[in-house]
Amino acid sequence: MIKHFIKKSGLAASVAALILVGSVSAGQAAGAATKLKELDWSFGGVFGTYDKASLQRGFQVYKEVCSACHSMKRVAFRNLEDIGFSEAEVKAIADDYQFEDGPDQFGDMFMREGRPFDYFPSPFENEQQARASNGGAYPPDLSLIAKSRVGGPNYIYSLLSGYYEAPADVELRQGMHYNPYFSGGQIAMAQPIYEDSVEYADGTPATVEQMATDVAHFMMWAAEPKLEQRKAMGFKVIIFLILLSGILYFVNKKVWLPVKRGEDV
Repeated sequence: MIKHFIKKSGLAASVAALILVGSVSAGQAAGAATKLKELDWSFGGVFGTYDKASLQRGFQVYKEVCSACHSMKRVAFRNLEDIGFSEAEVKAIADDYQFEDGPDQFGDMFMREGRPFDYFPSPFENEQQARASNGGAYPPDLSLIAKSRVGGPNYIYSLLSGYYEAPADVELRQGMHYNPYFSGGQIAMAQPIYEDSVEYADGTPATVEQMATDVAHFMMWAAEPKLEQRKAMGFKVIIFLILLSGILYFVNKKVWLPVKRGEDV
């Protein structure tokens, strides 16, 4: 009886697993997003590096558009020096933000201007306030978004440049917007960038595609600021290993060849 029960239970578990896998696969197929657009990023490949001009433009898009809803709490103002801003420019950027500090000598909290060591603040005081301001949706922090989404910068670029009129056979839920690059095709975030949403400081035409490219580039840097150093170190390690392998090969040949020939070492 026990063997019969085990066999029956095993069969039931197998059937349940197959049903679950089938359900998940069907759900994924139903909500699958359109194939992402792929750009030739300057930081791609073994020798790829960040384009500082694009990073600075991307920061401008984030500051003037994205920061109204999205935080970037893992990036400090001083980190902006890594993308080409001077110390004075970083201080000026930090001055635009207000931070609660204290207590003072009287035990009271007070507001002060931002300083280079501060991190970008959240536009909302808590998650509940963020959801209430965005129709129930919670805007994610953008610090690691380029590493936490499949497709990385290509996903960000595709999403931001992928808002279209919904096809006739698609019924949008209330408060949703059509974007085929988002799983399910419907996203709570309204289109955030339009032609000339920002006026680039370097005079670059602010097309939707250009702004999407620049801010995706910036978010990739925010998620992996040490990418260039990592690649440089990896290249040095590879060269070292190649040289070491060559040395070991000739040492091995020098030491063991006489042994193999039966000669005295």
